[in-house]
Amino acid sequence: MIVVTTDFVPGYEIVETLGIVTGSIVNSKHLGKDIAAAFKTLAGGEIKSYTELLVESRNIALKRMIDEAEKLGADAVIGLRFGSSSVMQSAAEILAYGTAVKLRKLSE
Repeated sequence: MIVVTTDFVPGYEIVETLGIVTGSIVNSKHLGKDIAAAFKTLAGGEIKSYTELLVESRNIALKRMIDEAEKLGADAVIGLRFGSSSVMQSAAEILAYGTAVKLRKLSE
């Protein structure tokens, strides 16, 4: 599956737009790690447990979006974007979204 942030795929023509596809996850940290992170904010620096959580969540959201595009028979997802929002204290939603399309390779 080709996934790009642009509205086109170099070397290909978009022959059909299948629609918007999304993937999301709401994730939270364990209370013990949350307390450790609170202490880390006092000292400053990266809070690695939250960085790891966000990377994992972004990858899951991206995979779910790709799975949805594959179910539609898409060749690619164009215009990939990520969004995030806090749904409650210590829980965040990560959303991946784009447009599923069918492609035809341009002749050289």
